[in-house]
Amino acid sequence: MTIRGQPLSLGDRREPAVAAVAAGILDAWHSFDAARPSEPGADTRLERLLAMGLPAGGDDVVSALSDAAHVLDRSLAQPRPRWFGFVGSSGLEVGVLADALASCYDVNLASWAAAATRIEEQAARWVAEFIGYPAAVGTFTSGGTVSNLAALAAARSRALPRARERGLSGVRCAVYCSQEAHHSIRRTAELLGIGGDGVRALPIDDRRRLEPQALAEAVRADRLAGVVPVAVVATAGTTLTGAVDPIGDLADIAATAGVWLHVDGAYGAPAASVPALASVFAGLDRADSISLDAHKWLFVPKACGLLLTRDRADMEAAFAHVEDYFPHERGQPHAADVTLEYSRPFRALKVWLAFRVHGADALRAAIDDNVRVARGLWDELREAPDMEPLPYPPVLSIVPYRLLPDGLSHDAANRRVVALARALQDDGRVWVASATIDGDAYLRPCVVNHRTSAADASALVEVTRDVLRKRATVSRGG
Repeated sequence: MTIRGQPLSLGDRREPAVAAVAAGILDAWHSFDAARPSEPGADTRLERLLAMGLPAGGDDVVSALSDAAHVLDRSLAQPRPRWFGFVGSSGLEVGVLADALASCYDVNLASWAAAATRIEEQAARWVAEFIGYPAAVGTFTSGGTVSNLAALAAARSRALPRARERGLSGVRCAVYCSQEAHHSIRRTAELLGIGGDGVRALPIDDRRRLEPQALAEAVRADRLAGVVPVAVVATAGTTLTGAVDPIGDLADIAATAGVWLHVDGAYGAPAASVPALASVFAGLDRADSISLDAHKWLFVPKACGLLLTRDRADMEAAFAHVEDYFPHERGQPHAADVTLEYSRPFRALKVWLAFRVHGADALRAAIDDNVRVARGLWDELREAPDMEPLPYPPVLSIVPYRLLPDGLSHDAANRRVVALARALQDDGRVWVASATIDGDAYLRPCVVNHRTSAADASALVEVTRDVLRKRATVSRGG
C-alpha cells in the first residue's frame, strides 16, 4: 500500500518495518555482549544478494531489512569486544538511537537549524569542558581528516591572510609535525597548496614523541630560508603507538615563533579527562585548535569528529562567505562559515545523548578502564617467553607486540608476524592488524571499546599462541 501522493512512503508497512529494525538492533547488541567464536563468512544467502541486479520493482520491506541485517552480521563489526584492529568505534547504544532519530528528521547543520544548532553548540562546550580546553567554537565533522583540514586552513589564513583570494602565489610554506603524525596532515598540506614537501616530519625521542629542539631548529631554519611557518601539529595519541607529543613544550616554541599550534587529538584527546593522565596532556589548553574523534574514545558510532578552536574569528577568516542563495538572515554566521562542510548531519546529537544518558564520569571511567586493560596486556606480554611488546608501557591504549625472532632472519621474522596477523583474522576469534615500527613487524592491538575486558585482552594472547600452534602443525604436515 502507498499513501496517495507519497509513493515512497512505507504507509501501513511502517510498524512492521520499525519492529524488524528494533529486533535486529537488539540482536546485534546482545551479540556484542560477549565475543563470538568466529566470524561467519559468506554463505549462499549473501552470494544471492550480491548477485542481484538493479531492482525494477519494490520488495517486501521486512524481507529486505532481514537481508540487510544478514549482510551486517557478515561484516567486520568494530563494536565486538575482541576487535583490536586500528583505532575503532564501539557503537555506543544510545548513539545508535540518536543516529536513527537524527536521520529521521534529516536536519542540516550547515545553516541555522533552530534547536539543533543550539544543541550542537552545547555538545561542543561539554566536550571542551570534558578535556579542559577553552573553546570559543566547536564544529562537528566527519572525522579527524576533515577536522585537521579545517584547522590548518584557519592556520594558513592567519599566516597568509590573502591566501583564499590569491592562493600561495609562489610563497613557500611549512607545517611541522612528528614523523609519526597521521597521514591526514600531509594530505591536508597537499590540498591547501602547501605541498607534501612543505611538511616537516621531525625526529622523535625514545618514547616516540616529537623532539621540541628539532621543532625549534626547523622553524628557525625555515624562517632564515624565507619559508613561512603555517602551523605546528602536536599529536595527542599517534595512530601507530599512542604516543603523546610534549604539548606544553611545543606550545612554548609555537608561541615564541608566533605560529599556530594545532593538536591532533583524534584518538587520544578524550583521555585528557582522566586525572591520572592529566600531566601527559599538559599544555592542551594552550592550543589554537584541537581535533577529536568522538567515534573513537567517546565511543559513539561513526562518523563523528569534532574541531574545537580558541577564536571564532580565525575560523570565519578561513571559511566565511556571502552567497545570494545562502542569506545571513539572523545576524550571525552559519555553521558553514566556520567549517568546511555544507551537508552537515546532526552528528552532535549522539554526543549530547551520551553525556545526558551516561554522564561525564562514566565516560571518563570507561576510558580509564581501557587504559588499565591495555597496561595489563602489556604486563602479560612482557612476561611471555615467546612474545615481546615495546620496552615501555603504553601511554594510552595501543599495545604493539611481536614474536621473538627465534633464530629467523629479520625479513623472515617480519613475514611471520604479517602472516600471523592474517591467520588471526581468518581464525575469527579476535581481529588484529599488523604494523611496522622501526622496520620491525608488530601486531598492533588497540583498546578503545567500552565492552573490552581484561579477559578479552588475555584471550588475544591465548588465541595468538593457539593459531601459532596450528600453523606449526600444518607446516610439519601433522
